[in-house]
Parts: sequence; structure tokens; C-alpha cells
Amino acid sequence: MRQTFVILNKLKTLFFILSIVAFNSLLNAQSKKQIQIEYAGKLTIDEENYPGAKILTRDDAEQVHIEHSGTNLWCDKAIHYSKENFIEAYGNVILKQGDTINMTSNYIEYSGITEFAFASGSVILKDPNSTISSDTLYFDRTKEEAFYKSGGTVVKDSSGTITSRIGRYFMSQKKYQFVEDVVLVSEESTINSDYFDFYSDTGYAYLFGPSTITTETSKTYCEKGFYDTENKVGYALKKARIEYDNRIIEGDSLYFDNNTSFASASNNIKVTDTINRSIVKGHYAEVFKDKDSLFITKRALAITLQEQDSVYIHADKIMVTGKPEERIIKAYYNAKIFKTDLSGKADSIHSDQKTGITKLINLPTRASSDKFAVKRRPILWNIESQMTGDTIHLLSNKETEKIDSLLVFENAFIISKDTISQNGYNQISGKRLVGLFNDENQLKQVDVTKNAESIFYARNDKQELIGIDKSKSGSITILFDNGDIDEYTRYNQIDGNLYPESQFPENEKILKGFDWREEERPRSVEDLFKDDPPLVLPKIKGLDDYIPQEQFFNIDLKDRLSASKKIYKFKIPEKNNLLLYTNEFDNNKWYKNGLKVLNNKEIAPNGKNNAVSIIGTGNKDGHILQQVSEKEGVFKFSIWLKGSGSIRIRFQEAGGDYTNYETLDIELTHSWEQYEIESEKDTDGNGLRCVISNIQTIDNVYLWGAELIKTSSSKSTEKAKLVVKKPILKKQ
Repeated sequence: MRQTFVILNKLKTLFFILSIVAFNSLLNAQSKKQIQIEYAGKLTIDEENYPGAKILTRDDAEQVHIEHSGTNLWCDKAIHYSKENFIEAYGNVILKQGDTINMTSNYIEYSGITEFAFASGSVILKDPNSTISSDTLYFDRTKEEAFYKSGGTVVKDSSGTITSRIGRYFMSQKKYQFVEDVVLVSEESTINSDYFDFYSDTGYAYLFGPSTITTETSKTYCEKGFYDTENKVGYALKKARIEYDNRIIEGDSLYFDNNTSFASASNNIKVTDTINRSIVKGHYAEVFKDKDSLFITKRALAITLQEQDSVYIHADKIMVTGKPEERIIKAYYNAKIFKTDLSGKADSIHSDQKTGITKLINLPTRASSDKFAVKRRPILWNIESQMTGDTIHLLSNKETEKIDSLLVFENAFIISKDTISQNGYNQISGKRLVGLFNDENQLKQVDVTKNAESIFYARNDKQELIGIDKSKSGSITILFDNGDIDEYTRYNQIDGNLYPESQFPENEKILKGFDWREEERPRSVEDLFKDDPPLVLPKIKGLDDYIPQEQFFNIDLKDRLSASKKIYKFKIPEKNNLLLYTNEFDNNKWYKNGLKVLNNKEIAPNGKNNAVSIIGTGNKDGHILQQVSEKEGVFKFSIWLKGSGSIRIRFQEAGGDYTNYETLDIELTHSWEQYEIESEKDTDGNGLRCVISNIQTIDNVYLWGAELIKTSSSKSTEKAKLVVKKPILKKQ
């Protein structure tokens, strides 16, 4: 018993000590937070209209001056509720916090308990880095955050002016977060984005959602990106695209420097020349706009449209230079060319679009130690003919864009396999070759000049072998018919014989320099890459996905505002709607397919706004949806509907296999009713879509007040349901 008594006394003593400490702490805290009136020209009391308050007004000398915890406020008139530690300030209001914050407005509400201010009427908040302008602004001194939700403007001297519907300023981080209709305008560029994080001290901007950066010379699009507004450099990810006058650059990752009009791209690159109807592809590229040059490698491929067909050039590296009307394509190392009726191969291929000349060139190499080795030369295939030489030129008609002739310089050699014998080859060699093409891009005539030698398998009309013709002459002219030799004429013949096949020496069946290379011939676009080493693309780390900040009016702030014991005149949002343009269904944020939005004048459930209607436009089920980036949690989607027809609303995965989380089938009525579904979002890494679907041409649907709320992080047991809510319409 004595031991119990001692313990109780000790507990009482401890409780007494803790009570004193808590009481003193409370007194100190309250004394530190009490609003102080530094100056007032006149003090009056009006208990009828302002119970428990003092009315302070300015005089001719100066404004009312109020101080609280290092923050000073000046105004023409103030209502001071000393018991609630609350102030309302009117007229030419100025709020200053040290040397960092200077805010002016027509009206301010401020609580000394919560250190929270609400300002309205021509609000301007300045700090050393930027200026915020808005009609209403919320300022939380405790968290050092400012927030607007009905449109605002931020001005930063060196970076320009930023406007958005929603804006939030994290003062300690010098970070802005803008949402919806974000536009940054500077001298050099204009940026449009849906979600935009901006650091005022560095000028760094992070873009999320469909975004564009427009300058005098370029337009960059991405759905995730970074831009240094000070140094005018950045990079773009996710559907990245840059337009430079007549070029469009696309890739998984794009770096750009707007000071030098330079861009580089990595992985799955496509560069489109809109003037010359050409495309260059690869997996690493550099573009120098001012120099009109493009360099691309890693499975580089140049595609040029020619006479309603495409010419493909592939090499280890491809460079495109020159102004649009004077483009030159240079393909280096293991270069190949392919067209449906023509293909070739060389160390390098040069194509000049101004002159219409395409050159196949082999680079000089050390002589082989094997004196019997055949030198690898540029090669060209057309139908059944193979042509080689030290250099090959293809000449195109610039007006018709058709290949009309070819030239082979030095060591010209043309081979075509005999159509019947297994090991027989028609061959012509000489110093120089000139070939002419017909309208179908087939060789129709070949002239071989100087030291011409030939072997022909001569056949009659029945394709019976007459003999093997071998001769030497000054030159030879050959006429082709559908790829086969139809006729040949020798000039200044030196010798020649027609041998029966049985008497033709085996060791004379091929001419010097013979090199049949049919296995190298590209017969498709895919064949251009068959000799390439395996392609390993670098992994692009890039930027993290957009993570929405916690709501400004969160539970903590609402509890603090309630603790002030003074009702603010401004309305604290009860819900945080994740959907944008909740009543503007014609906005692009609402993706539409198979339906049309009509701007009908229909009174909405609130009795004030005009609702819109949608009708189906095709055979497919019409649908309208909006996507949000939230990836997990429990969500509630609600919308007011009326009209005629059978439709449905649903939650759906935004990507992947588009999982349907919850669906509600609805039979519409002619009166407004609010429909609601609630479901847990799977942790699948993709966002969420709110869908209104199954809309046919016979349906007429009125809709209003779409709302998506994140309710909790644990699974709800409620299923899709009809919430029986009838609107109370008031006369406008």
C-alpha cells in the first residue's frame, strides 16, 4: 500500500511539472504569435456588425500598420479580432516579410494562429527572383508556399512571363509548379505545356504532358522534357519532335541548343526532309541547322522518293549537307543502295540531288599480297546483269526523277548468267562502260569501249545453244531485252571465234577480272542490314515521371484553418478534382472518338451554367475520356447525365492492356441524375482513364460536372452505383 502511495505521488508531481511546462510553452507561443497593432489613425468599435472586433482606419499621415512574427502589413482599414488573433485588411494592402516577400492587394485575411493569408483583388507577390500576379492568392507562411487556382501570371526578368490556371510557389526551393494552360513567353521562345515545374533561381523548366517550345527557327514537341531558359538548351523525351524549317527530327531522346540551332538525337531516329521528300533513319544523329547538315549513324538509312518508288541507301554513317535544292547525301563504309529494280554496293555512295548524279566509290586500300586476288570494286545489279568498275555513276533526269544512264570508269565488267547452262556466264570487260535505261529502269543498251573482250553463249530462237563466242575488239555495243542479251555489235574486232560448247577450253570460260557476287546482292530493304553487327541501343534514363504534389488544401492545412477559430470569407475547397475542364467537354483534354460535342443551351444541375450534349457520329461506339497520371489508390468518378439512350461509364487503365477496373451501364432519363463509380486502381505502372462510352448515333446525351476524387489508399468495398441526386434548379 505504501509503495502504491509513493508511486501515485510521483505521478502527480510529474503531471504537475509537465502541465507547467506545457502551460508556459503555450503562453510563450501565444505571446509570440499575437498580432500587434503598430499604428492606427482611428479606432472604432461596431459590435452590431463586427462583434468582438476593433475597426482600425488610417489617417492623412500614414496607413494602419500591423506586425506579426516578423511580417508587417499596411492597409487603409483593418478589422482586428484580437481574441481570435485574426485580421481583415482593406484598401492598398501591403504585406512584407523581411527582405524576401512583398505582396500587395485590395484585401487580405490573415490569422496569427495559422500564419495563413488569403489575398484578393489585383494581387502581386514579389520576391528577389520573380513576381506573381493573380486575382486571388493563398499564402502559407508556415510552409512558405503560395498558391492560386483561378489563373495567374509569374514574371521572371531573364526567363520571361509564365501564365497558368493553377500555380504553386515553394519559396524555400524557389520552385514553381504550374498546371493547365501553362504558357511561358520570353524574347527567344514560347513554351506551352500542361504540367510545368520551374525553378526561378536557375531558370530550369521541367515539362510534362503535351508540350511545345517555339522559337523563330524551330518548334520542339515532347510529353516529357527539360529546358534551361537561361542558356537556351534542353532535351525532349516521349514522342519527342523538333521542326527546323524544312526538317522534322523525331527520336526517343532529343538534345537541342537553340543558341546554335544544333540538335542531337538517340534511338529510333527519323529525320524528314519535307521539301525533297526524303527520310533519314538511324539511332544516333546530329543536326546543324545553320550549316544545313545532318550526320547519322547506327543502322543509318536514307530514303528518297523517286518516280513513285523509293531509293534506299544504307551505310555505317550517312551525312546530308546542302540547302534544300542542293542536298548531297554521303554514305560511308559498307554502303549499299536498293531500289526495286536496282541495287548496288560500295565503300561509299555519294548522291547529289542538284546534278542528279549518284556515285559508287571504293576507297583505296593496300594491295593484297595475293597477286591472283580480285580487287573488290563498286558493284551494281540491274535485273539479271551485274556491273563492276573502279567507279560507277548513276545519272538521273532531274525533271522526271528517272535513272536514265550509268557510267563505269576503269575496269568495267558486266556479267549475266546464261539462262540455261548451269555454269555459263555472258561477260564483257573493257576500260569504260556507258549504259542507257528504258522507261522501266531496265538496261536497254550498253557500250563498252577500249580493249573490249567478251564471251557470249549464242542461242537460236528456240534457245538452243549454237556455241560460245569469245572475242576481242575496240568496243562493243549490246542491246538488252528484259535483262537478256538480244543483240551485240563489235567494232574494230581483233580476233574472235564461235566454239562448240564441247570444244571450248574450260580455262577460257571466264575473262580476267571475273568476280560473280550474286550472294552479296540486296534483294530487299532488310538485306541492306544483313552484314551489320548486332545493334545494342543505350538505355535512356531521362527524367522521372511527373509526380503531382500533395494538394495545397490538405488535411493538415484544413485542420490549421479550423484551429484559428475564425471563419475565413474565402471558401476552402472541400474536394480536389483530378479532372481538368470538368464542364468544357469540347476541350482537347477530353479525347473524343466517334462523337461530336454540341454547344446546346441546356441548364445544368447548378441552375447557372450551360450544359453540353454529345451525339454519336459513326458506326463505332462513340466515347469521350480524360486521362490522369495517378497510378494507384482508390478513386471515385462521378458525373451528371440526362438524355436518351443506353451508355456506360468506367474506370480504365491508361496503357498496357487497358484493364477495365469498374463499369456502370446506364439507361438515361430526361431528368438530371448524378452517376458514380468507385474502384481501386491496380499498381500496374500506368495512369487512369475516366471513360463515357457506347454512344451511338441515335443517342442524345447531356453531361455536366465530371469529377474524379482520390478517396483513400486502401481498397473500397463499394461497387459502381447510381447515386440518386436530383438537382434543385434556381432561376438565373
